[in-house]
Amino acid sequence: MKRLLALVVAFMVMGSGVAFAHQPVVLLNSDTTAAKGPLLVDGTVSFAVRASFAKAGEKKAFRAQFKDGDALEIQYLIVDKKPENAAKITQLPTLVVTGPGGFKTTLQINERTKFFEPFSQTNYLYLGRYSGIARAGIYSFVITGRGKSAITLAVGDKEIPGEVTRG
Repeated sequence: MKRLLALVVAFMVMGSGVAFAHQPVVLLNSDTTAAKGPLLVDGTVSFAVRASFAKAGEKKAFRAQFKDGDALEIQYLIVDKKPENAAKITQLPTLVVTGPGGFKTTLQINERTKFFEPFSQTNYLYLGRYSGIARAGIYSFVITGRGKSAITLAVGDKEIPGEVTRG
């Protein structure tokens, strides 16, 4: 967890600009529905949403707001070390995303691509990715645990400061 926070909080000054890593959002045990969870005010901003589960059936959720035509970018990652990288697909949480106009998708776990994050010096595995075009409105992200586990969802791709609201 400390390494993930280092990843998402870290930033590095480069030349005349600032490059930010994904901004951290840690889902709480009280974030059991999208309405109770945090809102990413601009879903195109790069956020790293961390969710930990103690048991099967446990739910954690959040929302992200998009404008019509925005890029809808989602990545499902785990830390590339035990116990995370030893988990079977059937033990990892599921992610269902719903949005305006009847949009609904279950993010498929269909890869195992290594990714080295230089800010925190952490190795991750991409397990699934989704790219699409958003419709205007709020999208709900509901993650359901299938056992003890921890995952990171990267939402958005703009490396700029963003706003998260709760309540």
